[in-house]
Amino acid sequence: MSFRTNPDRILDNIDRQRNRDDAEGSHFSRDASARELATDVPALDATTTERLRRLFQAVSRAYQAAAQSGELRKLAARFQTIGDISNHHARGDVSVSIQYLDHDRPDDVGMAPFEILPEALEEAKKETRTSRADVNAMKVLREELRDGVMAAYQKMEPRLRDGVRERADMGHVAAQVTMDLRPGG
Repeated sequence: MSFRTNPDRILDNIDRQRNRDDAEGSHFSRDASARELATDVPALDATTTERLRRLFQAVSRAYQAAAQSGELRKLAARFQTIGDISNHHARGDVSVSIQYLDHDRPDDVGMAPFEILPEALEEAKKETRTSRADVNAMKVLREELRDGVMAAYQKMEPRLRDGVRERADMGHVAAQVTMDLRPGG
């Protein structure tokens, strides 16, 4: 029997990988996140639109960093056939947080829930033309992350406008994007 068809060797390989991960101290976390700082302070005569665009660009950079992170790859690896998420069904949420570092205004947070069904992975399999579960899961997770970031940002946009009116964004600002994933019931 070859390595690809011998189930005992496959399971041993998975166990070795998990042991390596545990030895490195990289225990599994069920979320992927990225944080971006916007340290360039807008001009005093900047319009509201320009200042909101600055916040959106910080969120966009955080989204791109989260979509390319190794943490997201680890989440996608959980979708493997012998993986921990049974039946390729998962639920989660995407949260976007804007932190005003030079102002005492509380953080603005938006959250958007999502659900991944086996049908989504089948559609991804047709598009990617591969049967690798982690590749297809990565495609689905990135789509859910993108849609979740946009939905969360739209939910929190009125609060961001209030923050701009209070001039809370005139200092350093941090944007954090987090995707949390858990097995579906």
